[in-house]
Amino acid sequence: MTKRILTLALTLAMTAALFVGGGQSVWAADTGSTGEAVDGGELVVGIAADLDSSLDPHVSSSSAGTREVLFNIFEGLVKPDTKGDLIPAVAEDYAVNDTADEYTFILREGVRFHNGQPVTVGDVVYSLSRAAGLETGEPLVDTLSGIASVEAKDERTVVVTLSAPNTEMLPFMTVAIIPEGNDPAQELIGTGPFRYVSRSPQQNIIMERFDDYWGEPAHLDKVTFRVIENAQTMVMSLQSGAIDFAAKLEASQVAELDGLTVLEGSMATIQALYLNNARAPFDDIRVRQALCYAIDKTMVIDLAADGHGFPVGSSMYPAFGKYFDESLTNYYEPDTGKALELLAEAGYTSSHPLEFSIVVPSNYTPHVDAAQVIVSLLDQLGGVVSAKIDEVEWATWQEDTYGNRNFQATICGFDAKTLTAAALLERFNSGNAKNFINFDCAEYDETYAAAAATTDDGEKTELYRRCEAILAEQAANVYIQDMANFAAMQPDVKGYEFYPLYVMDFSTVYRAQ
Repeated sequence: MTKRILTLALTLAMTAALFVGGGQSVWAADTGSTGEAVDGGELVVGIAADLDSSLDPHVSSSSAGTREVLFNIFEGLVKPDTKGDLIPAVAEDYAVNDTADEYTFILREGVRFHNGQPVTVGDVVYSLSRAAGLETGEPLVDTLSGIASVEAKDERTVVVTLSAPNTEMLPFMTVAIIPEGNDPAQELIGTGPFRYVSRSPQQNIIMERFDDYWGEPAHLDKVTFRVIENAQTMVMSLQSGAIDFAAKLEASQVAELDGLTVLEGSMATIQALYLNNARAPFDDIRVRQALCYAIDKTMVIDLAADGHGFPVGSSMYPAFGKYFDESLTNYYEPDTGKALELLAEAGYTSSHPLEFSIVVPSNYTPHVDAAQVIVSLLDQLGGVVSAKIDEVEWATWQEDTYGNRNFQATICGFDAKTLTAAALLERFNSGNAKNFINFDCAEYDETYAAAAATTDDGEKTELYRRCEAILAEQAANVYIQDMANFAAMQPDVKGYEFYPLYVMDFSTVYRAQ
């Protein structure tokens, strides 16, 4: 098989908004197709992990893979586009008052749920109230905990009142609108371009085009997401034509493909060696800093990803424009001497080595590969560090590593669920339920709270950038990269575009003539 060498041609162009879009480089087979869109047909998509046990859009937050599938089925009052802008969806317009504590939405006429019923203000009030936990006191979506009330002013107007000013609430209005009284555990009903059909756990999830969609209807009749956890099986399935499309591939997988179309963009995730700051040995900042000096992220990217990736130095990736602090990328220049010095200060030598395990979800090959490179780099410290890799199933990682925080170190990637800096930074507040690394820093908590409270955009930007700097200074984690995202597809599959978020949108995809 001829190896195809793909070159990165992704340009991150700044826009008037805060974010940049998902550009892409392309290598495509010559099929003789005219490339014209044809309505109809089916698509089989390979995904590396099964979806969450619950597909409730208000609680399916642990798995980015679940969110990227549900993106096709559910919509909020607004939704993101490929350029990183928020565009009207269930709402056709909105307004924010001067104090940023009241958001008013005007509903779009003619929007229908997948059960054929029209969307009403009652549905919106129910959906937002449910997600914010206004009746139970327990929000299903943590970022909506600042909502004090949701009220219908008339048949098309909904007012969301906040308990405190928040200029960043609009991106969280992408939360799914569902029918009043609906229990998603019993029936999945959204407003998106595709409707849910069925699911077979560990096997597939199927969706079909929703013909009464309010916007531009999808081209495809049907999309089947097939669970393929083995990386080599994914490649073989693409090459044989058993599946039509797969994203989140790595460069080594793409190199094995012949005659397919390949797109390259950004994964929109922060890959890092995440450290449990509350558990030895990483409760010692000197040990965390030592690893930051010892692990050359450029070598990790070169060896584990064939040089494809975007180096980062904190929990923010380049697509976030002004919030991304590029100077932090090289905050820790590779320095073996400094690493050994810090380890010695912490009591670790070749006669008393630092030993720890790196838990990695086995179905995510890019993380497994990165772990292997990191272990090799640490082996070069003269026997002072001994790290081993513990590969586990995805469900085990979710429950034990992420949920129970039972780990020393792990390699994974975290994405921004919404187009706001808070989506990447909130988890590191000491009391946040998602703070699985147990990061505890009073300055961080105070700085983040100040950023969330201010309505001054310039001040908010500087405070968020300070949060990023604190994460770097405290060596909360060993930051590596925003991974490259390779999507491979059969030659007649066209129309796919990347987003600056971890989503897959099949509403624009078609089978060309």
